[in-house]
Amino acid sequence: MKQIAVIGSGTMGNGIAHVFAQHNYKVALIDVSTDILTKALSTIEKNLDRQLQKEKITQEIKDVTLANITAHTEIREGIKDADLVIEAATENMNIKLDIFKQLDNAAPASTILASNTSSISITKIASATKRPDKVIGMHFMNPVPIMKLVEVIKGYNTSDEVTSQIMQLSEKLDKIPVVVNDYPGFVSNRILMPMINEAIHTLHEGVAGVAEIDTVMKLGMAHPMGPLQLADFVGLDVCLSILKVMHSGFGNPKYAPCPLLINMVEAGHKGVKTGLGFYSWRHGTKDLVVSDQFKR
Repeated sequence: MKQIAVIGSGTMGNGIAHVFAQHNYKVALIDVSTDILTKALSTIEKNLDRQLQKEKITQEIKDVTLANITAHTEIREGIKDADLVIEAATENMNIKLDIFKQLDNAAPASTILASNTSSISITKIASATKRPDKVIGMHFMNPVPIMKLVEVIKGYNTSDEVTSQIMQLSEKLDKIPVVVNDYPGFVSNRILMPMINEAIHTLHEGVAGVAEIDTVMKLGMAHPMGPLQLADFVGLDVCLSILKVMHSGFGNPKYAPCPLLINMVEAGHKGVKTGLGFYSWRHGTKDLVVSDQFKR
């Protein structure tokens, strides 16, 4: 594989493009407007500058990485030569089904179609195409340039050959791929999201405050960050979406999202992306400041 296309240039999409381009793949980064793409390319350059300052890359690698990425607003143009297309759009079933219909119609017959979905069924996504054997999940972790794991999700009809290709490709990116089967939440979020949800219930029921809950998990369980801080980084809207997928997919009330999480998302408090979640992210420092509504 030499030509990669990435659909969606948000946090995950630009991170995926960054990693492929840094490993000398040609990347077509595709989104709905030039303004969005310009912002994404600026983010990639800032992240490369951070790597450069830490002496993890050279100026030459930075320049080559940026040169390897082209920006496109038309799907057909961006994927016409792609060996692999990775969709990294909003975590919404209908949006993904529509994108995969377009990809199936526009991409060469040999092209593998992958989704970076964190919870939605690969088998369902593949049903929107005439090539379900070539549809697979590549669930990268955030931040993509740093995190090593790629959760490789086999749909019901995904071929062993395609799975092997994606495993090998992930290793060429210096990632560690793990194959999992196609069930709601896969492995990572099936375990992570109930923990986050339980932490929110613990806060909601007044057992302890935000900082106290996160401190217990960091010091007691050796987690690098607490579940509420992590939820802010993931995005509370994303957490809610994943829990809804799992609740619907399994029909089990243990996956029902906490009412506090629902209210926060409806109020627009989605974590880092909006500047306010369980913590405030508007003060311009790295200090953790609990959101006013949760101060004790």
